[in-house]
Amino acid sequence: MRARAERLVALLEGRQLDCLLVTNLVNVRYLTGFTGTNGACIVSREDRVFLTDFRYVQQAKEQVPDFDRVEAGRELLGDVAARLRGRAGFDDAHMSVKAHRRLAERVGEGVELVPAGGLVERLRAVKDERELRAIRAAAEIADAAYHELRSRGLGGRTEREVALSLARFMEDRGADGVSFPAIVAAGAHGALPHAEPRGVEIPRGTLVVVDMGARVDGYCSDCTRTLATGPLDDRPLEAYEVVRRAQETALESVRAGAVCREVDGLARGMVEAGLGLTFEHGLGHGVGLEVHEEPRLARTADGSLESGNLVTVEPGVYVPGEFGIRIEDLVAVTDEGHERLTGFPKELVTLD
Repeated sequence: MRARAERLVALLEGRQLDCLLVTNLVNVRYLTGFTGTNGACIVSREDRVFLTDFRYVQQAKEQVPDFDRVEAGRELLGDVAARLRGRAGFDDAHMSVKAHRRLAERVGEGVELVPAGGLVERLRAVKDERELRAIRAAAEIADAAYHELRSRGLGGRTEREVALSLARFMEDRGADGVSFPAIVAAGAHGALPHAEPRGVEIPRGTLVVVDMGARVDGYCSDCTRTLATGPLDDRPLEAYEVVRRAQETALESVRAGAVCREVDGLARGMVEAGLGLTFEHGLGHGVGLEVHEEPRLARTADGSLESGNLVTVEPGVYVPGEFGIRIEDLVAVTDEGHERLTGFPKELVTLD
């Protein structure tokens, strides 16, 4: 945690900020280790201060050893405001207009509040080995859940029952919980990229999109596979192979220095050329303490990948009224290429 705060100070100097107020709880956890529901921290060259209320004083003592800990009063922002100095950055991506107004009313003379959202997220985009270990463990649990699903099958089960059983399995295997509510979407329902599982039985002879992830030590995994429940017509089979080849081609291009929008374009171009279809979502996104974070692989993405990034690669096709297909791997970017953290097969698996 101390090293993270020091890297943040270097970013502050580049923005000519005297300090940064961090109120988003995910960012607070990243910098301090605090897992409670009310807290904030201030980072400057001279000071590292963490503030919380009386409920979390003991928890903070155990979790936040590298910051000076302060028990705040009933209004956390008032105590925070009194400690800001000079050009004080704040996270405009997460702070509400109401909270900003209250903060501005309470800061001392000569304090300038400067929008500085995204600085902590820049640090979070590059994972250290401790973070990678947690995400590898989460990915292994999700892989085990896919193998459990393969052994149990889908016949006679509802989408909702399958989704709930996957969550229970991952928790039984040691996950803190799920990264997000699992998607289990059969047939035409799979054409909804973020479909919610229904209490209807999964039919035979169709495609089923399953998207899930586990969470270990606060860190997420994310993996999608599209499964079959019996023999399929030629059209979904052809579409599946196009998506699979596009996913593999894009995956091969993932390495430090790869331009994010160009990686996206590889898969997008193959899907469009092979099927005359496109997917509206980006090819991939970062994963860490949140299941969607920086960097992004998308048509509008800026920048390039760097060693330590962790991203998904997940092209898809969605044909309304017919089927959906998405194949997603989670990969760690390295100087030489990438480390694939998801291991369940991508060749079409048929479950009874």
